Amino acid sequence: MYFDTDTAAGPASELERGTWILDPERSSVEFRVPLLFGALGSVKGGFGLYRGTLDMEAGPAIELTINAASVESGNAKRDAHLRDGDFFDVEEHPEVRFESESVAIEGEELRVRGTLRAAGASAPLDVSATVRPAGEEFEIEARARVDQRKLGMTWSPLGIVRPPASLTVRGHLVRW
Repeated sequence: MYFDTDTAAGPASELERGTWILDPERSSVEFRVPLLFGALGSVKGGFGLYRGTLDMEAGPAIELTINAASVESGNAKRDAHLRDGDFFDVEEHPEVRFESESVAIEGEELRVRGTLRAAGASAPLDVSATVRPAGEEFEIEARARVDQRKLGMTWSPLGIVRPPASLTVRGHLVRW
């Protein structure tokens, strides 16, 4: 496990102490998948059930576990398809999971490298995040891009679904 943090006191040093959890009441985990290079728009959605932790003294320092069956895109038929074997295969693989391997903090910026596991496959993931103090907690916005084909998600009618998918976590980190 590799950690690199700035040595200045302030928000980064506070974030380095203790365990922080992603508040599910004031946070979101979202995805966006482009269709035909974005010319036809994109499929957008998110997950309703998840838990995330940040603890710089733990290994892994960052974990996000998502209930794959909680996927929602605003279209019930599409959501059912996203849950089946063409995508998340929730009966065999009920969780989507991210675990960090390295974390670097520079001021309000977090650079994270880790592994995303979904549908029985895994893919490396680089995440960039902004973490800002908000009273006794932190606001976070983390973004990453992943080629969903590396996770076995290759179904694409007429080849219109394009990689990479964008993943975004927004919300509040509260002390555990």
